[in-house]
Amino acid sequence: MKDVLLDVKNLKVQFSTYRGLVTAVDGINFTLYKGDTLGLIGETGCGKSVTALSILRLIEPPGKIVSGEIIFEGKDVLKMEEKELKELRGNKISMIFQDPMSSLDPVFTIGDQMIEKIRGVDKKTAKNKIIELLKNVELSDPESLISKYPHQLSGGMRQRIMIAMALSCNPLLLIADEPTTALDVTVQYQILKLMNRIKKVSSASMLFITHDLGVAAQNCNRVVVMHAGKIVEMGDITRVFKKRAHPYTNGLLKALPHHAEDKNIRLEVIKGNIPSLINPPSGCRFHSRCPYVMDVCREKEPQIQKINRDHFVACHLYGGE
Repeated sequence: MKDVLLDVKNLKVQFSTYRGLVTAVDGINFTLYKGDTLGLIGETGCGKSVTALSILRLIEPPGKIVSGEIIFEGKDVLKMEEKELKELRGNKISMIFQDPMSSLDPVFTIGDQMIEKIRGVDKKTAKNKIIELLKNVELSDPESLISKYPHQLSGGMRQRIMIAMALSCNPLLLIADEPTTALDVTVQYQILKLMNRIKKVSSASMLFITHDLGVAAQNCNRVVVMHAGKIVEMGDITRVFKKRAHPYTNGLLKALPHHAEDKNIRLEVIKGNIPSLINPPSGCRFHSRCPYVMDVCREKEPQIQKINRDHFVACHLYGGE
């Protein structure tokens, strides 16, 4: 049995808007084990990024973590004092965001921004450490890079620098929030290959947030599927993707582009719209889009249940209450 690094319990996050109260994450539970890469997948707006920001307690007004527990190394992050949080962020948990241009400060050089992450050493030692980190993320001529500004670098180079900064304190958990979304396909492949190599060398655990199921399949060993603020399916990624118990997971996978001799084959789509998170529908939130909908789906919310070894689903098709 693997050791638990992160345990999220009954997490609920809400945002106050002029239209009403949005429940972006609604009572979710999942576990991340040491050494694992857990994929968090789903459509835009399903609550993936909000979940990630909650782990670091970075939800800002008008958002609020309403309830739940986020247990990291046996301690509840939601009960930590500010001093403990500062020690946690960057040191034990680091985050890579999807847009490196907005994450890097345009008025400071790469070296100035990276040196802030390295504490307790003199400037010469810090500079050597920065050069070593840039080499580790396969950037050529790191000595010249440290004097450059973000706008002078390509998107792929900026993302490599963000990875280097995230790894500078040897974190136990790396949260990657859509880290390749803004990059072209070739650079995406290079960045993902780099992240997998670094993860193996560092033995860090990873929470990988993506809407790209192909990327999740290649980089994760476990997966959590979210829809409208809820978890609908989770478990071993091979088992989930091959068996795909929930109709939503099945719809996501069928919508993936694939190579075929007949170029006129149309991609399948999930019909309907994502439900409102201000006034969500009763019962299962997927029922208005589901091809297998039953009366109970409209009336009663399905609870997550185990259907196989490391495979869980929230769906009335499996007889759960």
